[in-house]
Order: sequence, then C-alpha cells, then structure tokens
Amino acid sequence: MKKRWMICDGCSRTFPFRYDGGICVCGGVLLVQYDLEEIKHSRIRESWRERPATMWRYHELLPVAGTEHIISLGEGGTPLIRLERWEKKLDLDRVWLKREEQNPTGSFKARGFSAALSLLRERGETQVAVNSNGNAASAMAAYAARAGMEAYVFVPRDCPGMILEELVQYGARACLVDGLIHDAGKVVEDGKEEMGWVNVGTAKEPGRVEGKKTMGLELAEQLGWEMPDAVIYPTGGGSGLIGIWKAFTELKELGCVSGDLPRFITVQEVGCTPIVDSIRSGAEKIRPYGATTSRPTGVRVPRPPAGELILSIIRNTGGTAVAVTAEEIAESGKMLGQEGISASPEGSAVWAGLLRLVESGEIGTGERVALFNTAHSLKYLPWKAAATIPEIRSYDEYRALRDVDHAKPEESS
Repeated sequence: MKKRWMICDGCSRTFPFRYDGGICVCGGVLLVQYDLEEIKHSRIRESWRERPATMWRYHELLPVAGTEHIISLGEGGTPLIRLERWEKKLDLDRVWLKREEQNPTGSFKARGFSAALSLLRERGETQVAVNSNGNAASAMAAYAARAGMEAYVFVPRDCPGMILEELVQYGARACLVDGLIHDAGKVVEDGKEEMGWVNVGTAKEPGRVEGKKTMGLELAEQLGWEMPDAVIYPTGGGSGLIGIWKAFTELKELGCVSGDLPRFITVQEVGCTPIVDSIRSGAEKIRPYGATTSRPTGVRVPRPPAGELILSIIRNTGGTAVAVTAEEIAESGKMLGQEGISASPEGSAVWAGLLRLVESGEIGTGERVALFNTAHSLKYLPWKAAATIPEIRSYDEYRALRDVDHAKPEESS
C-alpha cells in the first residue's frame, strides 16, 4: 500500500490521508505527502523514462493507491517547445512554452480531474459536483463520463458557449448561475448534504493539485532535470501554480533536479486582480476582489481559496505578479497564433505578462523562462448552447428545477 498522508502548509500539522482534505482548520492548505526517502532509492528517473508519456508515468508521486483505480483519457505528455525568434527579440537565453491545450479536454484541467476522479473511484463515490468558470467544468464532466459517475456542474451565466456545448456532449447536469465562480460554489456546498455529491472544487479535495503537479514533473524532465530561472503562469484559483511548485520541491528533495527553484510569476487580467494587488501592496492575506469587470476566463476568481499559499510561493521564490489588459491579451493571442500556437485568453495573458516583465526589467537579459498555455483558443469562440441550460441564483432554485428534472441537458428543449 502506498504511504501517503496530509500536511498543512500553514501550521505544519500532519493528518492521515483524507479524500476531502482541502483547507485545514487554521486556514492553511492540506497537501499530500509521500515517503520520498523510499522513492529516492528506486532509480525513479529511469523508471519514469521507460513508461508511456502520460501523467500517470509519475504514479509514485500521485495519491491514488493502486493503478487499477485510474481514470484516464490519455492526459499529460504535452509538448514543450522553444520560441527561438522571440528569444532573440527579447534578449533571453531560452523561452519555452508548455502546450497544455493538447490535453484530452483542451486544457490543463484534464490532469487535475484525472487524479481527483481516480481518488473518488477508489473511495467508491458515484456523484461529483463542481463550480467553475468553464474549463474545469468540461474536464470534470468528461472524466465523470469516463468513470460512469453522475456529474453536476455550476458555471457563471456568461460561461463561454463552446464550453457549454462540451458539458452537453459529456452528459453533465448543468446550470448557469447568476453570479461569479464563488456564487456557483455556494450552490454546490448548499446542496452537498441533500444531493450526496462530492464537491471537487478548488481546494476542496487533494486530487486536483496533485494532478496538475505533473505539469511541473514533465517540465523538469523535458528540461533535462534543470530548473528554469522563472515560471510564468496564469492564476485564478491557483491550484496549477501550487501544483508546479509542489512538483519542484518534491523533485529537489528526491535529488532529481539541479538548480534553485525558479521564480514563480503569476498573471491576472485587469478587472480581477486579487493576487496582483496583494503582492504589490505587501499584504499578508488576499482580500476578496470588489467589483469584477474582467472577462469570463479561468483567471476571473475574486476569492482564491488558497490565497495565502499562493502569496507565499511567489514571495519565497522571489517572484512577482502582473496584471495585463484585455487589449494586451488579445494582441498576445495574435502573436502566439503567428507562432502556430492556439492560445486561450489565459495563455495569451502569460505572453502579455512576459512582454510587460521584460520591458520593466523584472525578467532580465539571458534568463531562461518557462511559460504555460493552459487551454485551446477554440474553447472561447462565441457559440449558442445546443440545449437550453437553466439559470439559477441559489441552491433552492436548483432544487425546484431538479424536482421537475429540468437539470438534465439532454432532456431540455
């Protein structure tokens, strides 16, 4: 049996492994720990290299107890490419782009839900629910379909239409919520006891961070086990950033990588910048963002649930946070398109952030920088949902819909 337990990043208390482990009573994040001393003596890098190029090649550092529980659609193993022309233009030694849009559901979210739903299969769960700005909802719906689980998804009413189409195709029970992602999260929490679903939202369970951690494991392997100088990542809820950081810290402890941890730099869009504001002001805790005006993308999260850990990672690695405008994001998407990259608004924001940081001198001459394109641009094309997805404002309204069974998109007219 795999040795796994939980540790709080805030108070450092340890706990037995918990499927519902998300936030400690102290407010810290509960993270999965492994017996790294045992793994260290197993020629682990050689073992990884010999396995198929999916994220599950790293199963020793993933929390599922046995491989028979894995729910997979072939996630991971995404390309890392160099942008040589831009290296010369920006006077940087290396610029790499990790192409997460090539995951099965068109975004990095596939990794997190492969791990999360594998854990829930291990536990015997059959119903899952999530609040999301879009990509997490479609990924969860796909993996729930693969696992034979019932999926309930709650997204803001301005969720991109193509993503709504995906939810319909995957057979999820979907609702549009009159509000933002945290309002959708309240619907999930309010219905948890009555409906019996498991909340797989950000920081509600351990699997999503662990699955996204494999982005960092892959990046390190693709770079020949050497650390880049900086990692630039778009951050909404923050579990991707946390996962990559966790991957690097575990690899350092295993002795698998050389070099110091890179600086972690987060990018957000003007109009919803709680992390950027906290970093720039020196605040110890993230304050919920006020009137949100940014577009419906994965970085529009006014209340990041693991905010203090995100701030700690950025500060302890000497990183920073930068806000970019919708106009900069649109222009950056065109630039990446000219490199043959289909970049989502989040991935385009990363590129805009790099340009801004080079201009300000926060990314310096000769540095080696790793960027992440987290999703495919086509997911954000305007599109009318194939089925009418009902709108709600609260769990009570959802209950009324459920009673007449209007929550099933396949039965809508």
